[in-house]
Amino acid sequence: MKKHVVLLLLFTFIPGALFSQEKNSKKSKEELKLEQQKHTEELVNSKTFVFTGTIAYPQSGRSVNLTTTANFIKFSPDLIESDMPFYGRAYSGAGYGGSDGGLTFKGAPGLFTVEKTKKGFQINAEVKGDNDTYRISLSLGTEGNGSLSIYSNNRSSMSYSGNISRIEETK
Repeated sequence: MKKHVVLLLLFTFIPGALFSQEKNSKKSKEELKLEQQKHTEELVNSKTFVFTGTIAYPQSGRSVNLTTTANFIKFSPDLIESDMPFYGRAYSGAGYGGSDGGLTFKGAPGLFTVEKTKKGFQINAEVKGDNDTYRISLSLGTEGNGSLSIYSNNRSSMSYSGNISRIEETK
């Protein structure tokens, strides 16, 4: 009889303890998600952040993993700076603009808009480089992941998937 009482007590309290731990775990995941969403919104509203690509999608050919390739596009209200890899076609009379052939440019944005959408944010910018004009379209999810497209007058367009983060201060 004692065995039955002990077993009954064990089966009553153990699942309750496990359920409360699972509930706390889910709650912390939700809190982290909300915190990430708030962080993303602050970055986007400040118009000061950096996008780092994880995968490049050329117009023709296979996607390219960028996790081992340094790349970025820094956004700020007065300057947009890009050093993104380029795997596409340059049109007649267009040079690659550097030894690496990437989408490397720096300039004041002529256009810089941020729009809140149902699923996140839409950011559009335009930068005139030395020899080209670049139109930038960034679609972001609420947690900071997104899709970047760069359109050029002298090259085929490129798309990237990646994440945004705070711009680290260099000393």
